[in-house]
Amino acid sequence: MASPRLETFCCPNRDAATDFIVNFQPVFFGAICIGSASVSLLFSILQILPKRRGYRRLGQYPLPKPASSSRILFIISICDILGCVGIIVRSSVWLGLPSLVGDISTANTSEVWPEVFCVGSAMWIQLFFSASFWWMFCYAVDVFLVVKRSAGISTIVLYHMITWGLAVLLCVEGVAMLYYPSISSCENGLQHAIPHYVTTYTPLLLVLLVNPILFTRTVSAVTSLLKGRQGIYTENERRLGTEIKIRFFKILLVFFICWLPNLINESLLFYLEMQTDIKASELKNIRNVALITWFIMGILNPMQAFLNTLAFHGWTGLDVDLSLQPRRELAWDSASTSLVTAGGYNTMVASTLLYQSHVQEGKKLTGNGHHQPSDAVSVLSEGNDPKRVYIVTLTYYFNMSEKQTAARKEGAKIIR
Repeated sequence: MASPRLETFCCPNRDAATDFIVNFQPVFFGAICIGSASVSLLFSILQILPKRRGYRRLGQYPLPKPASSSRILFIISICDILGCVGIIVRSSVWLGLPSLVGDISTANTSEVWPEVFCVGSAMWIQLFFSASFWWMFCYAVDVFLVVKRSAGISTIVLYHMITWGLAVLLCVEGVAMLYYPSISSCENGLQHAIPHYVTTYTPLLLVLLVNPILFTRTVSAVTSLLKGRQGIYTENERRLGTEIKIRFFKILLVFFICWLPNLINESLLFYLEMQTDIKASELKNIRNVALITWFIMGILNPMQAFLNTLAFHGWTGLDVDLSLQPRRELAWDSASTSLVTAGGYNTMVASTLLYQSHVQEGKKLTGNGHHQPSDAVSVLSEGNDPKRVYIVTLTYYFNMSEKQTAARKEGAKIIR
């Protein structure tokens, strides 16, 4: 799991609350972390691997590049997976080499490798989970800008600079303040550790507080987009708006479930640190709640990797395609074959737009004079169920000229 207490534990003169929480049933806690991280790692990789079922090869047609939101979701999954790898390695070493933990607790030891491993593994976990938080924030910003027609594929470079720059800067700064003047002789007291906790929880609180606001404004903007020029908000548009709300709700729900225990646990431990005797009988209930939330963190923090993939893409199945042959595939739905080109709807446009459920707006199709639909709505939905084609038809319809409106309505009716 990811907690700034693990970096604090690397100090031989750690505070009493950190020593109490980390040394409580360390073997059982390490086993829980390994089990949860291993399950999350396995299923997360299965989720993002290419699948055979539900895809159709269309190599002769050029496919558009996925939008920046699609890349952000993939990067979030990679950060979560690397965080799980760090949890597995650290917990495995702590279980296999208990003497290593004992050397960390010795103030005047000449061994430096125990402290190096303790600090290195803790920073690895903090860095990638912190980067995941920053990317989650960038995702909320990106989908909002896409709806406002202010984002493009070039913004991904800016997102990389922001996320990795802030993640590295805050991680290094917090650790440097925590281990001043050296790891073997950290300063006593709570004050010197506060900057480390602030740098750790800043991106987490940013996602918890700001992302719901951005998602709400995005949904409102999508509602206005769906009404379009006609000012009509039919049942189909309401269904699409509800689907987008559910998608954002699932993303936020996973984040709250996985990281809210961290805030509760940290608040309780800070309260214990301010007491003269944390083992006092009147603090028994607070200690018990702190221990319960600590073990919940060991389970839920690593599970974010797998739960995020479910929130992003749904269950993608186990039919993994490990073929080394380069393939350019896209999600193919049988319902798309029911579209008739006689009504003026281009089935190849609809199929191409299903590529990773994201498209770059503003690119013209050669030869037919039509525009590809904006990704302002399709970028917000995932999955390969039959509703995908209608979503693409809807976004395509709203970008057509008034002269072609009647023909596009006929194509949408066929899907319904």
